[in-house]
Amino acid sequence: MMSGAYFKPNRLNRCHRVAAVVCCASMLFASGVHSADWRGAADLEFRWFADDPLDPRQPSDNFSASFEPEFNHSWNDGRDSFTFRPFVRIDQHDDERTHGDIRELAWIRAADEWELRVGIRKVFWGVTEGQHLVDIINQTDGVENLDGEDKLGQPMINFAVIKDWGTLDFYALTGFRERTFAGAEGRPRSQLLVNTSATTWESDAEDSRIDLALRYSHTVGDFDIGVSHFRGTSRDPRFNPVVSATGEVQLAPHYDVIDQTGIDIQATRDAWLWKLEAIRRSGQGDTYWAATAGFEYTFFGIFDSAADLGVLFEYLYDSRGATAATPFEDDVLVGARLALNDTQSTDLLFGVIVDADGDARSYSLEASRRIGDRLKFSLEGRVFSGISENDALYGFRQDDYLQLTFGWFF
Repeated sequence: MMSGAYFKPNRLNRCHRVAAVVCCASMLFASGVHSADWRGAADLEFRWFADDPLDPRQPSDNFSASFEPEFNHSWNDGRDSFTFRPFVRIDQHDDERTHGDIRELAWIRAADEWELRVGIRKVFWGVTEGQHLVDIINQTDGVENLDGEDKLGQPMINFAVIKDWGTLDFYALTGFRERTFAGAEGRPRSQLLVNTSATTWESDAEDSRIDLALRYSHTVGDFDIGVSHFRGTSRDPRFNPVVSATGEVQLAPHYDVIDQTGIDIQATRDAWLWKLEAIRRSGQGDTYWAATAGFEYTFFGIFDSAADLGVLFEYLYDSRGATAATPFEDDVLVGARLALNDTQSTDLLFGVIVDADGDARSYSLEASRRIGDRLKFSLEGRVFSGISENDALYGFRQDDYLQLTFGWFF
């Protein structure tokens, strides 16, 4: 873990640099420009914490700013395209959260029945709300948010075969990204600091290992189906205790080589969305399986208005039980999604995850509203209650917070 640094880019290994050269060359040598444009967003973020921190080094409030521009360029009648999307955040307190990353830097060649995508990209798999078990291509950018939705760019070669019988994606993931973790002054974070300089690997190639993945996806009637397999370095590290030079007990990430087979299904039936994600994973301790399943039902035009209200229910299960690294081994998610469908795109999502075996509750609130054409206001809140010492969320028990974000789009 680095400390005292004003700005720290997430490490880009040799494979990242090769991907960047390939993508830039594809753009520079392209002829017949079809279109090119810049867009992006800049955010100002404020977090306020309701309780005193567990560690006196942590603040009670925090400001940060982020900038994420995006350049898109296409040619050859749209068959070739190039995307470049960097990201940078400057944080008031946490040196580890002050960081930069290349979210995307990719060239795509599209044909009638296949696509080739080369470079640094973000790929999302999954359908459920509570957690995305099958989403394994990109590494989590852990300093951004607790929900795990923010991802680091992944260097890859992706070849897709597109047929009437479905789409078959082949992935060669040319280099591994280590997860990011909050520093000593970061909040929220685990009670023990994560020491990334003490990281260990099962693979001798460490972060230069080439991982492989395969996914089949297809729509059959009302069903959207995805089946995937991944062989490579786990994006979810295990942790071993280590003692720092100052005598502080810390956690060192260890990355295992795993096999994971997954399935995701979503069925759309009138106002119902039925959802399932399930995985079987080996290589990270004992072989286990996990699943999230549930539904979302939408009431359209509530109270004779343009607004829609969706109610959510999901069950989250992990066969490892109390020994699981995740807090969601036997839990229930209940939530509601409100979309006003107005010109300001006002929406709200509320949810609570309840531990079926104890008193733990994790509440979340997300709301947003546009202001004119260029500005957006967002509100986010998280509250933890009834967290026991054996719960994976125990380190966050005093990290209830409210977050306000003002975004400008161009």
